[in-house]
Order: sequence, then structure tokens, then C-alpha cells
Amino acid sequence: MTEREYNHCVNEYSDNLYRFIVKNLRHDEDARDIVQTAFEKLWRNRDSVETIKSKSYLFTVAYNQMIDHIRKNKRIELREDFPEDGRSQYQQSGNIKKILMEALNRLNETQKSLVMLKDYEGYSYAEIGEIMSLNESQVKVYLHRARLTLKNYLVSPENVQ
Repeated sequence: MTEREYNHCVNEYSDNLYRFIVKNLRHDEDARDIVQTAFEKLWRNRDSVETIKSKSYLFTVAYNQMIDHIRKNKRIELREDFPEDGRSQYQQSGNIKKILMEALNRLNETQKSLVMLKDYEGYSYAEIGEIMSLNESQVKVYLHRARLTLKNYLVSPENVQ
């Protein structure tokens, strides 16, 4: 991979990679660090990575780093919003985006990544399998289960308005 091809990868894939990681982590700085490290690894391994496979390589490296980060920080859970009265009770909201994010957050790490890669980023089953080290059948099964979980949550009476 030449320097020009590497720069093309940065311009072409950095936004998508960042968006994928930040949607999963919900933390801007950590997502930026992971994306930067993925591009750094691509640069260090540029001689062994084919240009045509650079996108898959970047997402695979970033995905693995994200999983490592989640596992390392699993005990610490940061909350960005707290109820004003201090009680943690469920409050219905007409905000569809908030409900969708709550539904996504109910998924495990693998399911959430699968949904994000397929439905948000538009990857094929084969590409997702390569990124996440799964075979195509596993991707389909896990994605189907994730979508069922999302559906069951989204059509539950407290979320239907």
C-alpha cells in the first residue's frame, strides 16, 4: 500500500469507522482513540495489507479493539443523563431516537455490532463475517436473534404510542 492509497483510506473510511465505534461505545474520546489506533496499525502493516482489503482490515482491527476496551471497562458504567428527582424510574418518551438507542443498548456486544454493521453501515453478511471472525451462517443467525430482540422491545406496550 502506498502513502497515497493510505491517505485515500483515511479520507474514505474514517467517518464510517468512527460512527460505527461511537455508536457502540457512546463515548467520543474512546472512539477517536480506537479509530486512530486502527489507522496506525494499518500504516504499520501497509506492506502486508492489500489496498482492496483495507476497509475490512480497519473495521476488524477497530472492532477487536472496541471489544477489548469494553471488556476492560465493563465494571465502570458512565451515565450521561440522570433523572432530576434522583430516582431511576422509567419515563416514557415520545423521542423515537431515545427509544431506539435504548433498544440497541439491550443487545449484547456482538448483536449490537452486527446490527450496526448490517443495518447502519450496509455491509454484506460475508464482510461482517470477515470483520467479526464469524462465518456467514453465524452472522445471519445472530443478526436474526438481535432483530427479534429489538422487535420485541420496540413493540412492547410501554414503547408503543
